[in-house]
Amino acid sequence: MAPAAPPPPATPSPEHTGSALELLVHGVGGATPQEMLGDPRTVRVTGDTTAAVYRRTEDAHGEKHPERYGNEPVAEAYCWSGLTSGNGSRALWLLLLPFMVVNLAHWMRPTATGRTRAVRLYGVLVRLVALSLTVLLTAAACEVALDLLAWQCAGADACAERRSWLGFLSERQGGWWSQPGRRLALAALVPTALVGLLWYLSNRTWSAYESQRPLNGEDFDEDDPFGVAAAHGPDAPGPDADGNPRRSAPVRPALGRPGFWYGRRLVARLRAAHTAAGFLTVAAAVAGAAARHDRDAEGPVPRIVGAAVEGGIVLCALVVLWVVCRRGRSERTRDTRLDGALISCLPGSALALLALAVLYASWSRPDWQSSGALPVETAFRFLTLGQGILVVALAVVARGLYRRTPEPHTVLYGLGGPAVAMLACALGGVMTGGVTQRVADWLDGPGTPGMGREADIAGPPVLLSWQASVIPVLLLLLLVPVLVLVVRTARTARRLGPIVEAEYAPEEPDEGRTRRIARIRATAALTDSAPWIVGVVSAATLLLGAGAIAGSWYSDQVPGRAADGSGPLLESLADAAQSTGSWLIGFGFILFVAGGRRAYKDASARRTIGILWDVGTFWPRAAHPFAPPCYAERAVPDLASRMSAWTSTMPRGRLVISGHSQGSVLAASAVWQLPDTTRRRVALLTYGSPLERLYGRWFPAYFGAGPLLGLHRSVHCWRNLWRATDPIGGPVRIGADPDPGVDRGPLKDPLAYGRTTRLPLPEPILGHSDYQADPAFADARADLLAELGPLVPRQTEARTQKGTSGRSSG
Repeated sequence: MAPAAPPPPATPSPEHTGSALELLVHGVGGATPQEMLGDPRTVRVTGDTTAAVYRRTEDAHGEKHPERYGNEPVAEAYCWSGLTSGNGSRALWLLLLPFMVVNLAHWMRPTATGRTRAVRLYGVLVRLVALSLTVLLTAAACEVALDLLAWQCAGADACAERRSWLGFLSERQGGWWSQPGRRLALAALVPTALVGLLWYLSNRTWSAYESQRPLNGEDFDEDDPFGVAAAHGPDAPGPDADGNPRRSAPVRPALGRPGFWYGRRLVARLRAAHTAAGFLTVAAAVAGAAARHDRDAEGPVPRIVGAAVEGGIVLCALVVLWVVCRRGRSERTRDTRLDGALISCLPGSALALLALAVLYASWSRPDWQSSGALPVETAFRFLTLGQGILVVALAVVARGLYRRTPEPHTVLYGLGGPAVAMLACALGGVMTGGVTQRVADWLDGPGTPGMGREADIAGPPVLLSWQASVIPVLLLLLLVPVLVLVVRTARTARRLGPIVEAEYAPEEPDEGRTRRIARIRATAALTDSAPWIVGVVSAATLLLGAGAIAGSWYSDQVPGRAADGSGPLLESLADAAQSTGSWLIGFGFILFVAGGRRAYKDASARRTIGILWDVGTFWPRAAHPFAPPCYAERAVPDLASRMSAWTSTMPRGRLVISGHSQGSVLAASAVWQLPDTTRRRVALLTYGSPLERLYGRWFPAYFGAGPLLGLHRSVHCWRNLWRATDPIGGPVRIGADPDPGVDRGPLKDPLAYGRTTRLPLPEPILGHSDYQADPAFADARADLLAELGPLVPRQTEARTQKGTSGRSSG
């Protein structure tokens, strides 16, 4: 009897081809490689001490041994916290907050289709608002150094006697420096040094943060020159027979263009223009005072000299305006070419004019005496009025763009950019006004500048006192929306109570636990109300600012003096508003300085301030070159280069880029930068992501519904996890039919309502943190890995013994 045939070998379970890599990107506040990888032993794979990719020590060469991991990916961590919160001196960037805010307004432009001129006009208006902030900062420094110190205090005997260090400038001593023009020339060193410091910081931070070139041009799909597939997937209509894009075919999204993260030429041009504007502001303050004296009185200096200096300042200022208005960003190509002559000659010419103004003011004028204040009131009024006009014009353009291409989730119906630009102007006014008010109070001793009672000096411009007086009124107006939000949040929390208990049924309800979960959910929803708060503050600031200009222009006195004779009630209200506003505006500036000083010494405070910059400095410096540097111009090329390098060396490998919070924004931006063929091999996992909730609503032209849909169609697969208790992250709401299934949520938080046998201790409410602790995270990652590559049968042991395959399938 023949022996029975051996049973056929069991069908092995399938396995993936190639190795798998998970590239982790942390969110705001930063994280160490050890925390991200869950192992104290890590090794740096590539990068430097500022930003680098790390692995566990045993995973250093994991892709060469895929059999060790089964279907689990090799984990890598990209740590970029050194770009924003690694150095205590960076806390001083708080002083550049208005510049950062106005730079954000540039990127809040509504989505535009076929409106090239309107888009350019929007950019020009934002850049002009940014330029006005530089002039305002320099003018405030001139007001303190030239007017309050050199002109008013040094020219008043009582003030100079109390400040002995000003004695050599006093007119009573009759020294060489006692003449007003020479005092102004010496004091001009302070604002000049400030402008020079801003130029130095901008130039140095560009080299440290923003000089990373994006991927090479040849890395982009030559068969897709217009990025149609990158925008809307491979089935989108392509270019016509002549190579021109079809009318219905969108171009590559802005975040995917090769020049988006490399705008060297624009930053250099703006840096030269703003530096020149600062020098010209100082020159105008010095030369203007001397020229006015020469026009009003006969003296040893010919009037033609002052006219020539002032004419040169005006001509150079016109060139600055031309440079700012002439050219914006170039995103389709890298902005690598520099305008060498312009970049070097414009600031140099302005500095030469400043030197001429100093020499002109230093000319001996024995009969010149300083009294009262320098006539700078009109300059501050026109500067503030110009900012208001620019913001209103910006609102008109933004509204027109929104009406042409409305998107329902855009904040404030397209007026988010103008509202934020108005806040930048208000911040600039608060900071500069706070400095001048506090310096004036300090110099005047017991007196109150501008009130005429026991005052030794005239004080700062009247407009600054009026602006300070409207701050208490603004705070009172804000109480109304704040109370509305408090009441609405409390009602929402009560309404969510039964819903929470139903989600965790049949567990026995716990009133305290239910109330806490519902309150956190309702509080997290306040993020969606932020646009209206910003809108109310901006509108109130615009109206109250206009009232301050009108009041100062009509009365030419501080509010406390302007209300004299109007009745006891109005007089007391005006005095209270002026004194309270002056105190608040000074207190706000002191808070900025104290926060920067504390962050310099306290690592935890430095981390908190770093979080602010993580959110605020994501965007390149397109409007203001003195804004804090853009870390994404280093981080996005880092991530894109790492993904391209790994996929090119592992042709059958699978890659999941996993981003939390702000890290998800970096991850999406890096994926957009990849060539189309590489992007199809990448899976995207986002959690706690503000892609739609914050970026999509505030920056619709770059993260709106269209770009996010294009990103979904261009990557291989995408999952997004979110919680109702998360105040930052939310669904991405890909608008596709049928539903693409990107969003997974809201995830249950906390994981357990009460104590269980498996979880005997109360589970925390995680909110925005620890998404990896949720089982849904591992499930989503496994689903992405399963979708990335085809499955092939595992090799049987018999075939292996025959030597048919002794190698890894990767």
